[in-house]
Amino acid sequence: MSVWNPDNIRDVAESAGIANLNNDVTENLARDVEYRIAQVLEEALKFMRHSRRTLLTTQDIAQALRVLDVEPLYGYESTRPLRFGEASLGPGQPLFYVEDEEVDFEKLINAPLPRVPREVSFTAHWLAVEGVQPSIPQNPTAADSRNLELMSKGPNANSTLAAMSGSGNVAVKPLVKHVLSKELQLYFEKVCNAFLDESSEEYRTSGYSSLREDPGLHQLVPYFVQFISEKVTHGMKDIFILTQVMHMAEALVQNKSLYVDPYVASLVPPILTCLIGRQLGGNAELSEQFALRDLSASLLGLIAKKYSPSSMTLKPRLVRSCLKTFLDPSKPFGAHYGAIIGIHAVGGAEAVRVLVLPNVPTYGNLLKDGMADESARRPEAERVFGALLSVLATLREGRMTLANGDSGIVTDEVRQRLHKAVGEFIGSKISELGEVQLAHAILDS
Repeated sequence: MSVWNPDNIRDVAESAGIANLNNDVTENLARDVEYRIAQVLEEALKFMRHSRRTLLTTQDIAQALRVLDVEPLYGYESTRPLRFGEASLGPGQPLFYVEDEEVDFEKLINAPLPRVPREVSFTAHWLAVEGVQPSIPQNPTAADSRNLELMSKGPNANSTLAAMSGSGNVAVKPLVKHVLSKELQLYFEKVCNAFLDESSEEYRTSGYSSLREDPGLHQLVPYFVQFISEKVTHGMKDIFILTQVMHMAEALVQNKSLYVDPYVASLVPPILTCLIGRQLGGNAELSEQFALRDLSASLLGLIAKKYSPSSMTLKPRLVRSCLKTFLDPSKPFGAHYGAIIGIHAVGGAEAVRVLVLPNVPTYGNLLKDGMADESARRPEAERVFGALLSVLATLREGRMTLANGDSGIVTDEVRQRLHKAVGEFIGSKISELGEVQLAHAILDS
């Protein structure tokens, strides 16, 4: 049985001159009318949602009729709400109608004419120059980008947040369709498989060499960057994968034919993860973990040297991230090791003198506890101590060497000054090792 009243069908049939309509025909027509109305409403609701509205208007109905190839209704499109009046034809027979607005012709004639619309014109502007979006009024601002980041995205996104942001039930299509040739797709798969192939070192070397020297890989750069990020995110327990993706990042940066500047912001986070991450490689050997941190530090230094001229804030941000980890006593010694060599790799001896040296006395107390005989963290603490001495040794670069007659023994006066400069524990270790040059470099800094 149809929800639509069959009596309405009979009334329309009688108005068209058709009398005594069969009951079966009336029922089938009522069902068809119900289906057609539901179809129109479904299309109209789509227009309403895409317009980011919650109120269905007559214009939505008209647009839905056009989409369904039906002649739309005329005379009901209005931006003002319709007012309905009620009239009675008899007992129990109300009739609703649209009230016509009374217009005063005198006011209408004397009303000022509307403004003449501006002529249609076209302008051109640069959306991006070599992947970098210029700051011009036609392009979205940083505030607009932040608003897009706050919007609810994905299939599991909160529907309430999506509705508040005005993006509920809206399918967003990418502005640019990026098409890769089959050759580039095959090359991408082959290179990624080569880097992750543990059985053949020659295969990995070939992939590394190709990625570092081939000039026609511009379209694949964002895909390689995304691949590196995903492997670091999901492969934190596999030291081999982490090492290989760092080699892949190194090859991308060393390729002189590729323009990697727009992707540096996406490439740095996985490198920092492999440098100052808490746990790398799961149960991998300590030497492999620290070798990965050394590789990440050298890669970070290469990026800072190559791309800092085009981004003045790159070096400060990298050094700030490493310094924050170095000053956090809750971090493991492995992360401190990566932070120390990372500061030196990015900022050089000047960063060591300004950022590391003033914090050595306080850090020496933490290092002393870690290097105790009964401490389980002693192997990592010894590595950190070696890295600390290594970066502090760079402070003597450019200084004149001591006379040949120097005995290599730190005097009491120098030892006392050294204890004040780097703390008692670190100062005692330097004195025991007979690092006279290092002692004088620290005191002169």
